[in-house]
Formats: sequence, structure tokens, C-alpha cells
Amino acid sequence: MKAGVVGASGFTGGELCRLIDGHPEFDLAQATSREYANKTVGHVHPNLRHLDVRFSEPDDLESVDVLFAATPHGVTMSHIDTFRDAADTVVDLSADFRLSDDAAYDEWYDGHERPELLADAEYALPELNRENLPGADLIAAGGCNATASILGLLPLFEADLLSGDEQVVIDVKVGSSEGGAGGGEASSHAERSGVVRPYAPTGHRHEAEIAEFLGLDVSFTVHAVDMIRGASATCHVFPEEPVSKGDLWGAYRGSYEDEPFVRLASGGSGVYRYPEPKAVAGSNVAEVGFELDPANRRLVVFSAIDNMMKGSAGQAVHAANIALGLEETAGLQATGLHPVGAP
Repeated sequence: MKAGVVGASGFTGGELCRLIDGHPEFDLAQATSREYANKTVGHVHPNLRHLDVRFSEPDDLESVDVLFAATPHGVTMSHIDTFRDAADTVVDLSADFRLSDDAAYDEWYDGHERPELLADAEYALPELNRENLPGADLIAAGGCNATASILGLLPLFEADLLSGDEQVVIDVKVGSSEGGAGGGEASSHAERSGVVRPYAPTGHRHEAEIAEFLGLDVSFTVHAVDMIRGASATCHVFPEEPVSKGDLWGAYRGSYEDEPFVRLASGGSGVYRYPEPKAVAGSNVAEVGFELDPANRRLVVFSAIDNMMKGSAGQAVHAANIALGLEETAGLQATGLHPVGAP
């Protein structure tokens, strides 16, 4: 199948090109970039110097089977007709089609240009929405912070351990790649190195995804920390009814035992006892774990992903595989690296 990437010069675009290059069923037919048009993909992404592909102008889209849009918010909704004319299946990695209600875009973003298409889009996260992905032709990849949070909390709802009325506080730590290739001054090495910086203490836009897909209003804070890849969510949950370790193991195994890209890490032995982004770097795997705090009637849930993979490009390819009727793990079976060096 022919695949194209719009916005291929960014970090996420580069990851999409890498995954497509290693995919047994995809051929990278086009990678677009206004800034780097006519330069090789390897000029921007040195790990892809072996590719005989040059960036082309996004206004000159070729006909492909699947088109991945790794563009800033607002671009896909403005060009969606062009994208859908060029491809049978469009996978958008921005926030343009993640939410189903245009009123939510008025509240959390700057409105929506094509609200009549929101009902056509399917959320890409397979662990949440697998049954609706086969045959989908407009797919919206989830936000990395929302993905980490949803994966941590989802089993509690599927096992009826939470009703949605409980207090939930989520603290997310993210790497600098979340800011993209043009992340600005705050993402420069001199400013980012050594920090644990609250950059969204309240009102982060990914709250809207958590509210929509879990039916849960959360208190949500995001910190920028000194790593390049990764998103780590710590969720403090205060259940209305007592919850046991057995309840939790039953819930998490019930939800994830057969999931190819989720593994449980909950208080074992060794250095990596709970989920850590470092342990999944470069992979499409999410780690999820938990711990009880009976004295405070609190449940602490941990989840860790590579924000560039499970939080964006890997999730997008996973969803496209399912939509197109391919083996869902195709092109995504690489494990993470250990040890992983300093940023």
C-alpha cells in the first residue's frame, strides 16, 4: 500500500517515515515539507539517510492508500477535503478531529472549521476504540498526555471500580519532543536541561479527551522534565468504595492481558518496579501499574509511554493497520532499548 506523510520534516513526521519504511505492507510514496522541499528526507532525519525519498510541496499531494497528517492544529481541518481526495484513509495526528462535539472545540481550542465531519472521525487508540476502527477512513490519533492517562485509568472503568464521580488528580511528566521540532526557547537544551517545570498547571487541552472518552473530569497538571522522549502519568484516585489488590489485578489483566502493546509493571523486584518512559523508549508499548494507599483511601496509578510512538506515530500506524485490515502489530514490533543514555 502506498503511504504519504504530510508534515514529514517534524519529529512526529520523521517517526512516521521511519515506521512506514520498516512496515511490511506500506511503501513511503510521499513526504511533504514546505521548508525542505526537494531536499532528501535524510537531510532532516539522519536516521533515514538510506531512504531515496525527497520532500515535496504539500500542495502537490499524490494519490495514496493512506495519508498521515503530522501537522499543527488547524491544518488538517482546513485541508481535509484535499487530504481525503488524495487518500482512501486519512490519519490525523493533530487535535483537529479528536473530539466529537464542536462545542468542546469552542471551549478548548479556537473553534472548528468543519464540525459536520467530527462524527466521521474515529479515535485512534485501539485499546479504547478497536471495534470502531475497521474500515474507518478518518482517524484521529490521541494526544500523548491523554493517551498515557486514559490507558492508566481505563481498566478501572471497564471493571466498574470507578463510576466517574470520584476525585482524580493526574500529574504528567513529559519530554522535550512533545514541543515539536520548533519547540521554541523553553525547549532549548540550555533552558530544558535539569528542570522539572510545571508548564500547564491547569486547563491543559488533553483534559477534554479524558472527559470525553472516560466520562471523567480530572484535575490535570503537566510538567516539562529533562528527557527527550516519554510521557509519564501518575494518577491519584480516591475511590468511593474500598478496592483490593486482587480487584486491581483482575481489572488490569482483564483489560490488557491480550493487548499486544500494553504490559503491566506493578511493584516487582529490581530497579524498574513501576512504569517508566525510559523502559519503553523507541517502542509502541505502554507500561501500566498501580499501588494502594489504604491509610489515605487512595489508589495511585502509573502509566508510561514513548510520546513519539504510543503517544503519536506508533498509535497512528497501529490504528491504520486495523482500519486497513492488516495485522495490527505490523511495523510496530520493535522493543525498547536498554540502557538508554542521557538526553
